[in-house]
Amino acid sequence: MDMRTLVEDDGDTIDIALRPLENPSELKEVWTDLERRADGSFFLSWHWIGNWLASLPRGASPHALVARRGGRVVGLALLCPRTQWRFGLLRTRCWLLHETGDRVFDRLFVEYNGILADRSCASAVLAACFDWLGHRLTNWDELVLGGLEPGAEAAVRRAALRRGHTLQVQVADRCQWVDLEGVRRQGAGYLASLGKNTRAAVRRAMRLYAERGPLTYRVAATAEEALEDFRAMEVLHQASWNARGQSGAFSNPAFRPFHERLIATGVPAGTVRLCRVGAGETVVGYLYNFVHRGRVMNYQGGFAYETDNRLKPGLVSHVLAIEDTLARGEGCYDFMSTPAGHKPLLSNAEQPMNWIALGPDRLSRQIDTRLRRVKAGLADRLKRLARSPLPLMNR
Repeated sequence: MDMRTLVEDDGDTIDIALRPLENPSELKEVWTDLERRADGSFFLSWHWIGNWLASLPRGASPHALVARRGGRVVGLALLCPRTQWRFGLLRTRCWLLHETGDRVFDRLFVEYNGILADRSCASAVLAACFDWLGHRLTNWDELVLGGLEPGAEAAVRRAALRRGHTLQVQVADRCQWVDLEGVRRQGAGYLASLGKNTRAAVRRAMRLYAERGPLTYRVAATAEEALEDFRAMEVLHQASWNARGQSGAFSNPAFRPFHERLIATGVPAGTVRLCRVGAGETVVGYLYNFVHRGRVMNYQGGFAYETDNRLKPGLVSHVLAIEDTLARGEGCYDFMSTPAGHKPLLSNAEQPMNWIALGPDRLSRQIDTRLRRVKAGLADRLKRLARSPLPLMNR
């Protein structure tokens, strides 16, 4: 498969091609060169993308989307074709952006997703690439775009409108973060910026932990030390999920090998940060964070929960990590998607992050949309029933 076309943009020509990626190692030099000229997220960096390519499950068939302007590469992305069966009934031929269609493997969760684009012409590249992909959907059913960053989503929506495609938001989510420049402008420190109740809860928990010994925050200095912390984090992470009767991230067989490889290369490069919080000899928690261009992103964690609910291992661990990020002069501590628990309490900024599918308005997609609405309605009704008080029994 080799698809090419020329897209005109304000008098300039953008040449776009989509080809099977036969030798991923050949992409590294081209990708890292463009990465230096782009403003992409960590999930569009070679640290993530190269590791993703090295970890792909059997049967994945990555294709490289390459955009050139004046012979120079100005846009890159990876797409995988996949035939999926929705609700066991609807055959859907998909192209997925930086995902494979393998439900287990894709639980690695890409966020801030999009197309790596030269910052000098990023808007034009995004518009041209998504418009081109939409045009090429004539023989396919759907383009699946998970965890889009806002600029990419805006370009996708415009492309769908131009092509007359229907757009389905499969998951509507939000990401939340701490804007540390705002904290610095206030001048009172991070803890002082929190709400009264949250601040009191953090200080009380810190006092209780300090009774066991000094409260410590340590960033692993070597890949070996980080991998040791990663394995200790797994124990705490899985224990807390199992206690709720749910499977944690490590139940995914792709999770551990993927991240062990990422840690081994990312710690020496400074793009991965494993953090351990302790109180004397007691472990309070671990944080697994990514670092990219002044943005620290919390990807995973494991915390030592206890019966005393005044102890807040997650809250305390994140506060110490945020204060460390502030001290390093970095600009943001990002909790990423799915606001829950401590995230709304500790963040001061947010934006949408959606999982989108678009394509021609075919009968299969109409049925899929209706079935999703029915499923969502049933789930909402079950939640309301669970919250309703049980009626009194007649005696």
